[in-house]
Amino acid sequence: MYSFINYTIFDFLYPRYKITKPIRLIELFAGYGSQALALKYLGVKFEYWKICEWAINSIQAYNDLHFQDYTDYSKNISDDEILDKLIELGVSINYNDSATREQLKRRNFKKIYNNISATKNLTDIKRVKATDLKIVDKDKYDYILTYSFPCQDLSLAGKRKGMSDTSTRSGLLWEVERILSECQELGELPQILLMENVPQVHSQDNIEDFNKWQLRLEKLGYKNYVKDLIATDYEIPQTRNRCFMISILGDYSYTFPRNQPLKIKLKDLLEENVSETYYLSEKIINLFYKNEKKQQEKGNGFKFGVSDGNVIAKTITTRACSRMDDNFIKVKTNTQKGYEEASEGDCIDFTQPKSKTRRGRVQKNKAQTLTTQNSLGVVTIGNYSPSNYNASRIVDSKGCSPTVMENHGTVTATQDTNLRIRKLTPHECFRLMGVKDEDFEKISKNQSNSSLYHLAGDSIVVNVLMAIFKEFFEEVEECKKITI
Repeated sequence: MYSFINYTIFDFLYPRYKITKPIRLIELFAGYGSQALALKYLGVKFEYWKICEWAINSIQAYNDLHFQDYTDYSKNISDDEILDKLIELGVSINYNDSATREQLKRRNFKKIYNNISATKNLTDIKRVKATDLKIVDKDKYDYILTYSFPCQDLSLAGKRKGMSDTSTRSGLLWEVERILSECQELGELPQILLMENVPQVHSQDNIEDFNKWQLRLEKLGYKNYVKDLIATDYEIPQTRNRCFMISILGDYSYTFPRNQPLKIKLKDLLEENVSETYYLSEKIINLFYKNEKKQQEKGNGFKFGVSDGNVIAKTITTRACSRMDDNFIKVKTNTQKGYEEASEGDCIDFTQPKSKTRRGRVQKNKAQTLTTQNSLGVVTIGNYSPSNYNASRIVDSKGCSPTVMENHGTVTATQDTNLRIRKLTPHECFRLMGVKDEDFEKISKNQSNSSLYHLAGDSIVVNVLMAIFKEFFEEVEECKKITI
């Protein structure tokens, strides 16, 4: 019997597309440029051709990471002219709405203008024309156009309005359709397209629009290849599952990369010295409890906490079991046992899901999917703060754990473990997105922590992109693809 490994029927029908020319990269919805970073890490020869990104924090991060171009492009332009240009281009401060003139005046608008100029940024996709992409000399260059359009109207955690409505953020997909249609009229379609989004892009609610999108691409002359890929299959301990679609102009095949073994654990990516500010305080624990109660009243989700033995708590509590190696924290969930056990190096999701049956509060040795909000905690060893301040501890020097009660007061329960819970740091989040430490230093120098969390949660795992791009360069031996 024949066994087909990483093989599709299209490999028989069409030749594999191989990139043999220098690449010109066009990143729509660019963020900080995960796609460019993947090509850079692969050592592939490419040119930063154009990007389209309207969020000012992302534009700053893109320049700091990829260009470090701090030329004063505004020195011969008046302030009013710069503001006029920014309004004409369309930029956003909050990622969702166009910034007003008054809002821009309160910002360093010259710096925003300089970053846009440095990165060859087309900013607002609604205002981009095919001629702006300048796709020329296709006999000399392979053009890759990437479009990771907004997912907030598709994801389970978002508004779930879908992508059929062009007024929604996810509906910006149809702006990509408009631009590609204009490219076709000019005879300037890019050879390769790469889409990335949440798996809900092809869910029951959205499959009609997703099929419509694929048919439109086929009419433009593309062959489409779709697959959901999870970061844990590409050497990153994060359960980030995303849908990718490769579209190739002409009759060519594409095969998605094989899974790779996960050799590292979450704790391998953790920083050694972390500020006490990242550890959960009693105040934060109370906030989690209040939010849990609010969500329970709405009929949403499961509780943040555990009721265990003599300890009745509405927060995460610590408890050692009878075996020496069983130091763990119990997190209450809607499982048969009623809780999940978290040990050192495990990740805990603090968000309150809408589903009453959702599980997976705890991930063993890896992180859940990063979001734009910092909602993940990690279990670490060490129960004393440098200041010896109990409020910031899960366990104090006497082995006691403060827990929140029904009346919003606290009670102390004796425990026998030194496990603590803290938030992931921005640096750790970027490691979980496949970004090297030296590149995180570039990205972070002009960003707040909240902005860094947003940038990481809104990007693409670099390792997955590297594996996808690598398929365009690696030679595949026929004997390796089929086994008897």
